[in-house]
Amino acid sequence: MNEPIFTIHKTARYAKTQTTDAHEPRWLRCRARRTAGWIGTIGSDLPLGEFMGNLLETSDTMILGSKTTNEIVSYWENVAENEPDSPEQPVAQKMVRMRKIAFSKRQSTISGKNVTVENGDIVSAVNQLKNEDGKDIIVYGGAQFVSALIEHDLIDEYNLFINPISLGNGLSIFKGKKYLKLAKSVVYRSGIVVNTYIKG
Repeated sequence: MNEPIFTIHKTARYAKTQTTDAHEPRWLRCRARRTAGWIGTIGSDLPLGEFMGNLLETSDTMILGSKTTNEIVSYWENVAENEPDSPEQPVAQKMVRMRKIAFSKRQSTISGKNVTVENGDIVSAVNQLKNEDGKDIIVYGGAQFVSALIEHDLIDEYNLFINPISLGNGLSIFKGKKYLKLAKSVVYRSGIVVNTYIKG
């Protein structure tokens, strides 16, 4: 079962190297949620946790679909505030501190630390974010939101988490043919394989 983590980079470059240079646009990464019960616990796999931590460390903005925001924000704020011994604590602290932008056509406010709401056109808003100074941008689901980003060719890096379980069905984020180039593939001891792709 694939669990996508995408990155929208702030430039058309195809490397993970980060930059804060004002002349180089940043990338947008997309990270799909992992709080579902069938998804392996990253906290028990330290190298995988380090990979996730690096994705967060090299990004300074997270964008989300409105349907996913409440679940993501409440989950990580709860870990950060109420589970001091959790192996997910370092990731939780980064998630809470990070600037988060929820895209919504109906809501003007969503509760949570460092959360703002964007009601404008998704293409214009994301391109404006990509042209800001700073680190990369990470996307954290949900399926419809990610599909819209893919449809408009806004994602620069795809991290597909292949979990060792088959559900038989599920939501598709790809609505049409998409050519990608494999940049690397890593097998983690939890059984999760992470394939990193860039635009083909």
